[in-house]
Amino acid sequence: MLLKFYRTRLTEKLKEALKAVLPIIGIVLLLSFTIVPVPPSILLSFIIGAVLLIVGMMFFTLGAELSMTPMGERVGTKLAHSRNLGTVILLCFALGFMITMSEPDLQVLAQQVPSIPNSTLIFAVAFGVGCFLVVAMLRMLFSISLSRMLIVFYAAVFLLALFVHKDFLAVAFDSGGVTTGPMTVPFIMALGVGFSAVRSDRHAEDDSFGLVALCSIGPIVAVLLLGMLYRPDNAAYSPTTIPDIQDSVELWYYFAIGFPKYMKEIAVSILPIVVFFFLFQLVSLRLRKRTLLKIIIGLTYTYIGLVLFLTGVNVGFMPAGNYLGNKLAALPYRWVILPIGMLIGFFIVKAEPAVYVLMEQVEEITSGAISGKAMGTSLSIGVALSVGLAMVRVLTGISISWMLIPGYAIAIILSFVVPNIFTAIAFDSGGVASGPMTATFLLPFAMGACEAVGGNIVTDAFGVVAMVAMTPLITIQILGTVYKIQSMRGQQPEEKTAYYLDTLDENAIIEL
Repeated sequence: MLLKFYRTRLTEKLKEALKAVLPIIGIVLLLSFTIVPVPPSILLSFIIGAVLLIVGMMFFTLGAELSMTPMGERVGTKLAHSRNLGTVILLCFALGFMITMSEPDLQVLAQQVPSIPNSTLIFAVAFGVGCFLVVAMLRMLFSISLSRMLIVFYAAVFLLALFVHKDFLAVAFDSGGVTTGPMTVPFIMALGVGFSAVRSDRHAEDDSFGLVALCSIGPIVAVLLLGMLYRPDNAAYSPTTIPDIQDSVELWYYFAIGFPKYMKEIAVSILPIVVFFFLFQLVSLRLRKRTLLKIIIGLTYTYIGLVLFLTGVNVGFMPAGNYLGNKLAALPYRWVILPIGMLIGFFIVKAEPAVYVLMEQVEEITSGAISGKAMGTSLSIGVALSVGLAMVRVLTGISISWMLIPGYAIAIILSFVVPNIFTAIAFDSGGVASGPMTATFLLPFAMGACEAVGGNIVTDAFGVVAMVAMTPLITIQILGTVYKIQSMRGQQPEEKTAYYLDTLDENAIIEL
């Protein structure tokens, strides 16, 4: 019976992964057979990477559902029941720090950033996330308005940005996007759900979101502060290496050397969370053996999924993204990179593992009132706009400040118009949308394009992750505005209406 359950769930997750990744494969193949001829070695690497990505997504999404989510919810509930504020602060900081240190996306970004040593950047970002996870938990504990906190912190961020070298500005905002990746999001979001579950007031549901939003600010502040200490004058950027593979044996070897690296990396990533949880289990939780077995199986799936996923995107997708961006921007009609980039952005967000975690969490918390489908469409539109704006920056060299400041201003103004839960979900979505697919495909895509037009990679190509993290804040809140208008007119959205009708039918049966 148990094997049948896992087989059924894996089949469902495989269908979701295929639906998410096949459009990207189709776009790349179409480009490679028309306007951008791609060498066979890069194309075959991309296809093998895509297969690994699909299988990895299948295992990861089920694993996160079985392990990371219940782990986070139970730890959050226990922390909320604790009456010792010092213990809550200490444990939240430790959790935020450990999870960030193990975030694979951050490792990818750190390797690409010149002038700052990798370990220094990772340590500073982890410290920032730890501090802001404490802030997020205190907000939930004392029911502080998220909109007001966002105004204060983003005002501080843009004030700091005035005193930082321009080479650090895009990198700082990129670090805020990549930090909230596949390791961080499932656990932190579940932590918030568990923390808010012990509250019985009417704002508890709204406050269960917003943790990812605040945790995304910590890295930005940390890197901006680092920018005051490090000078990038002598920094040299190392471009992405394009593989030159002669035969199938070399192709296999190319992927084979990647597997041990990512097996070790993901083991190091997951270990701190596993150790923390099982120590918490021994001291406080004391869950039943059946529940623990389910979590262990889920952790195994998560590990397998992340190893396959990251090997696929880093080994297969990164060179393909860089090559496509370079060749598209080198065409006589280089403006074509704008619509093509937007099309890739529209579909690529569907392949982000953490996006599915967020959509399922939203549907569960709101009992289907906010549908995952509507959220997914809003995110796709937002990311398409992000990539379009990022390509404009690559072609023209416009400072990222001219886009980030108005964008965040619009998002914060909207937060006073839409229902609170949409604001929290929107700012969480920004961090979730900018995951490993953005770091390993869109960022190299922008870098390749920037190389072709002779731009400054650090100031013009970096920032695509920041743009991807910004536009969903606006599109999801516009979805909230539509929802609010329909509610005021007495026309509930389709999904919510269906939910209420189901409930009505059940009540009618009971009365009969």
